[in-house]
Amino acid sequence: MGFHQRKSAETGSLRILQALLTEEYTRAATMFQWPHSPSHAVNERGTYIVTAATYGKRPVFGTKERLTLLCEELLRNCSECGWRLQAWAVFPNHYHFVAESGSVEPLRVLIRRLHSKTAHEVNALDGVAGRQVWFQYWDTRITNQRSYMARLRYVHENAVHHGIVKRAANYAWCSAGWFERKASPAFRGTVLAFPCDRIRVPDSFEAGLTL
Repeated sequence: MGFHQRKSAETGSLRILQALLTEEYTRAATMFQWPHSPSHAVNERGTYIVTAATYGKRPVFGTKERLTLLCEELLRNCSECGWRLQAWAVFPNHYHFVAESGSVEPLRVLIRRLHSKTAHEVNALDGVAGRQVWFQYWDTRITNQRSYMARLRYVHENAVHHGIVKRAANYAWCSAGWFERKASPAFRGTVLAFPCDRIRVPDSFEAGLTL
């Protein structure tokens, strides 16, 4: 399936998101502030693409407030753990990000902190204790420039891939708007023209991952 093809069957998670969004800039489109500028190359200390899914593919983060919670916790925990985000996209039942290591803090520590905090918050909102929110995560180290460029584009435009918006920057809970503002025109043009339809990323989502 091509990157810009819409899925033939819309899911409950997708319908939730489409109800939340309009195809125009809003205050929400710039609510997330990541202070760094995009990196043009992979980091020798390690650049990774990460995908995580909720347990049972449930749309646990299926409201504006919960998407905001998850997105803000991702940015906050990356900053606190010394990981520099290069691209991110957050959805009701999964997320993707590309980040480079700027710290000795292992990736698994970042993920554990993020999942623990967000699980605690949504369980408190739902009035349940001890519910498993997250299933697992997948990470791949990016080792060359072509792979890096393709994965940046894939994550920046993931909301388009899922048929949620026609223009990625109109989706508030991803990095596309940040990338438009922070990247140089030349670098932005290079990334957004890079083919990414053959990338193998766990992303066969209907209401979640197809494993």
